[in-house]
Amino acid sequence: MGKFLVIHGPNLNLLGKRAPTTYGRLTLSEIDRKIEAYARGKRIKVKIVQSDCEGGIIEAIHKALGFDGLVINPAGYTHTSVAIRDAIEATGLRTIEVHLSNIHAREDFRRKSLIAPVCCGQISGLGWTGYVLALEYLRGSAEPAAVRKER
Repeated sequence: MGKFLVIHGPNLNLLGKRAPTTYGRLTLSEIDRKIEAYARGKRIKVKIVQSDCEGGIIEAIHKALGFDGLVINPAGYTHTSVAIRDAIEATGLRTIEVHLSNIHAREDFRRKSLIAPVCCGQISGLGWTGYVLALEYLRGSAEPAAVRKER
């Protein structure tokens, strides 16, 4: 069992319409249903939020104190938001950064993440399955034994 927050950042509410060759054809609602189905199957709890506003994302992170982990797709804020980075660091939440597209194969400015240094890891380019893989890691079954022993 566990309780995890999933945050979708700006413009992800436009999935399915916005650049489907880059981000896929699934809508955000469809992705959320897949995440929720996975969570039910693993008997974990997820809270899913989407915000286009940096402040809304930061407030959601603050409210997640007491959760077992955070999965975040900061979208465009990945490359610009020291404030989101600081919120993750301040809460101490085990966090995985997720991106639908491979940010390292795109424009130069997308290759630098301000968020990644305060995360356990980053999953990029695997579409919606990146969210499920992040939850799987955070719940512990995909975590290497050596990492578990260090905690």
